[in-house]
Formats: sequence, structure tokens, C-alpha cells
Amino acid sequence: MSIEAIPLGSLKVLAVDDERPALEDLARLLESSSVVVKVTLAGAGDEALRLLAEERFDVVFLDVRMPGLDGLELAVVLSRFAEPPDLVFVSAFEDGAVGAFERDLHPLDYLMKPVSRSRVEQALNRVLNSGQAAGAGAITATGAVRIGSDHPVPGSPVSATDDIIPVEHQRGGATRLLSRSTVLYIKAEGDYVRIHSDSGRFLVRGSLSDIEQRWRPHGFVRVHRSYLANLHRAVEIRPELGGGATVVLSDGSEVPVARRQVADLRRRLRM
Repeated sequence: MSIEAIPLGSLKVLAVDDERPALEDLARLLESSSVVVKVTLAGAGDEALRLLAEERFDVVFLDVRMPGLDGLELAVVLSRFAEPPDLVFVSAFEDGAVGAFERDLHPLDYLMKPVSRSRVEQALNRVLNSGQAAGAGAITATGAVRIGSDHPVPGSPVSATDDIIPVEHQRGGATRLLSRSTVLYIKAEGDYVRIHSDSGRFLVRGSLSDIEQRWRPHGFVRVHRSYLANLHRAVEIRPELGGGATVVLSDGSEVPVARRQVADLRRRLRM
């Protein structure tokens, strides 16, 4: 679903920030968007919670650091709603993304202040497209399996595939924000894992087993003792001598599939 397919003025937005000038600036950007029908403002977390109890919003643009009920705490409450709104965090601090990631809050985007018009439009685009599907498979004459774009990877809630994840650099202390959907595969390297994404490779401390457990609902599968592959980005499963296989990803990179994992991988892809 593209923005062009959405009726003009379709999104109801709640913007939350305790700093009034920043809140009003964000409101102006939201109101200028052709896909927004209504913008409601809240100057505190408890005020936002009251509004959310009275009215359904499609998305909440939420400041991370606020006195009283802060953005992360409010997001935890919203995650328990029967039909929670999408979340876009807004902050002047990069480390706010780390808290969102650690609490597994699944924001669709993370905007840094001062917020620009283009970033607001990108975030709204994520909201509009948060229900799109991806995946799929057909066997070729060579025995390889090509994966198309009209068949979802089983067990993967597609609305979460574009979550923003923070990657802390080992040098300099900076935090890089990546869309989970841009991650192709992850490789174990001792006490670290190397994340291979469209925008580069990132070495971070962690275990493959821990990431496997947390990212499994997002289409990431353990295909080898040292590799997790993003099946949403797989384009071919190629059989190899000895019973193993290779996953070819959309950028042309290849990941080995252990022999004992081949049957399970085929089941996951409904082959």
C-alpha cells in the first residue's frame, strides 16, 4: 500500500511533548501533511493517556523524556492496549532509542530534534505502510528456490519488520539507528555479533542466541550455528553437495545453511 493509495487526510495523530515550542513545531509539520486528518496535542504523559482512553489514534508522536509519566513508560502502557496505536519516538537524545529497544517497544521510527518536514513525512509513510507483507517461494528448474514478493514468511508479523533498532558503535560511543528490515543477516564472532545491513556492517557485543529469541517473530531464522538470516530479504535457497544449502540475499550475499536446518527452513517457507 503506497501513500497514493491512501485517502487524503486519513491519519489521526496524537503528538506528546512537555516542551510547548517543540510540540507546536511538530504540530505544524503534521498538520501540513496531506495524509493527516487530525492532530491532537498533549503536554504530558498522563494527559496523553487520558486522551488515548477517550479516542482512538492511528499513531502517537511521543517525546521520550518528560517529567512524570515519560515517553517510554507511556509506550509500555500503550503496548497493553487491545489495539495499540503505532509509535514514533521524538527526542533530542540518541540514547532514548536504546531504552525503547531494551523494552522491546517496537517504534516505527525515531526522530531527532529539531524535527524536519522530510523526516515527519518518512515517519507517516511508515505508518501508512506498516501492514505491508513480504516474502515467498517457487522452485526453479535447477532445484534452487526463488523467493518472490507476494508470499509472507510464516509467523512473521509484518507490521514489526520496519522497527528502528539502535546499534551502539564500539568506538566513539555514538548510536546508529537502523531499520530492522535493512538487516540482511547476523554472524556470531566470539563475544560479539556482526550485523550486516544495507548501510554497512556493525560489530556489537551480544550473543546470537539472544538475538535469535528476540528477532524470531520478525522473520530472522537460525540457519547455521553462526548465522541468523532475514528471510524477508532472501531471494534464493540453493542446495549444496552434502545436503546443506545456501541462502542468497537480496544484495547478492550468501549465508550457509546447515544440513540439519534445511528441512526446517523449507517448512518455514512452505516449500
